[in-house]
Amino acid sequence: MKTTGKLRKYIYGITFFFLVLTGFGQMPVYKRYYISDIPGLEWLSQFYITHVMHYIASFVLIALVVYVFISFIFRGSGKITGSGYLKIFILAGLIVSGSLLVIRNLPGVFLGHNLIIVLDLTHLALCMMLMAVSFYTLITKKTWVK
Repeated sequence: MKTTGKLRKYIYGITFFFLVLTGFGQMPVYKRYYISDIPGLEWLSQFYITHVMHYIASFVLIALVVYVFISFIFRGSGKITGSGYLKIFILAGLIVSGSLLVIRNLPGVFLGHNLIIVLDLTHLALCMMLMAVSFYTLITKKTWVK
């Protein structure tokens, strides 16, 4: 039981790191600020590499969220804390906005220009919120459940 929780934390942490790293790679941040000029980090400015890595990490995150949700429902152990509810709300928003952005990329799907801008800004804002809440809960050692 204990090792499963530790494994979930490691998987979540690694996935979170790669989502943030590749998410910012979708914007030309790494090339613009010469981070991709550092030896070994050239791949950060390659859009399609970071794009595919972001999709893979997103799939892992969604699978982890589904696993934890089903596990929590069937075990019913613990009570979700306030910071847990906040993270759940933010993760749900990220999954929904990210899924809509993926659907936008499918052939034959048209979403209005304004909707795409709203989705992009919402996804970015939720990402920043999750980063802030995650760092806060990491520093204060707050958990998802009691």
